[in-house]
Amino acid sequence: MAENQSSNRIYQRVYYLAIGLIYLAVFLRTILFYQGTPYLGRLLGLMLCFLLVFLAEYAFSKRVGRWFDFYLGVQSGLIFLLFFCTEYDEYDYISLLFAILGMQAMQQLDRRRGVIWIVVFFILFSIPFIRFEGPLEGVIRVVLFGSVIIFLSAYSLTTRHAQEAKAQNQFLMKQVQTANQQLESHSDTLKQLGAAHERQRLRRELHDSVTQTIFSMTLTTQSALLLVDRDLSRVGTQLDRLNQLAESALAEMRTLISELRPERQAGEDLEAQLRKHIDSRHIPEGLTISLDIEGDERLSSQEQQGLFRITQEALNNVIKHTHASKASIHLHMAHPLWIEITDNGQGFSLEQARGSGRLGLAGMQERADEIRWELAIRSTPGEGTRIHVERDYPSGEKF
Repeated sequence: MAENQSSNRIYQRVYYLAIGLIYLAVFLRTILFYQGTPYLGRLLGLMLCFLLVFLAEYAFSKRVGRWFDFYLGVQSGLIFLLFFCTEYDEYDYISLLFAILGMQAMQQLDRRRGVIWIVVFFILFSIPFIRFEGPLEGVIRVVLFGSVIIFLSAYSLTTRHAQEAKAQNQFLMKQVQTANQQLESHSDTLKQLGAAHERQRLRRELHDSVTQTIFSMTLTTQSALLLVDRDLSRVGTQLDRLNQLAESALAEMRTLISELRPERQAGEDLEAQLRKHIDSRHIPEGLTISLDIEGDERLSSQEQQGLFRITQEALNNVIKHTHASKASIHLHMAHPLWIEITDNGQGFSLEQARGSGRLGLAGMQERADEIRWELAIRSTPGEGTRIHVERDYPSGEKF
């Protein structure tokens, strides 16, 4: 911003310096050639009027919208009068004052209106040249002084465009910076939402698994303490039960801790992640889990992570809630891409489950939405559950 303001000041200084030098040159030459003549007073009076109107232009333009066109008309009239205030031949330099007006027109007006005014200037200073010098000499002088006016006006227009382009670049740069800040803020928000979601899931897992297991351990310990005084032979059974519960709690904690370290799974495909998870998961006796892979199309890391979390949640439900004896994971890595988790457990009512907020159904739906896959759950009490996640469903039935 500071650089842009400094550049604008340089442009403005050069612009006003050029105008000042042109006016000073015309003013001094008027004094030089008309000194001692009866025309000098009238010429200097008109020159001073031109200067006063020029100085007043900046103040009036801020107050009156159409003032600038009126200003150009007044100044053009003053210059035109300067041509006819003398009978001497030295008057052609006065046409340079039109260069000042041309520069101003290109600075203040749109290009079309500016060009129209320059054409008007050409007509005005062509009249005295052709009248006093004749057609041939007059046209030569018009071309000579007109080229100077065109050059200075074009320079003024070029500097104006350069300033506008720089201002536009600064504006676009601000927009880009604002957009980057918004993206960073959005990214931070997503990270915070993701962290909050994981904390909520972890809290639910601790409550549904480890907390309940520890509560069972507490009850078993209390039972063992009571049996020490009443029936010592039954204490061993309670201690075995306590040991099983402790191993189960430890396995649950290891599973949750491993889930908090997704970077360990970097570089592994979805099949490897699922197999490792099944091997490390505490599987109850009487439950078998199978994994079938079909196809070899690769998924993005985001898709793999989302599908892994969905499958993880589904397996947690199978282990904790379904009382199933068999569960299967079918990963179809050929078009259409899909993954399906089924079990032969007790099933549940979808409406009641969604209303209760349990079983992690909302979390699975959120994961599917994040990777732009479609999630379908079919479950009926007593008939098991099927969870199907697909990237691109054909028309008609989803599965």
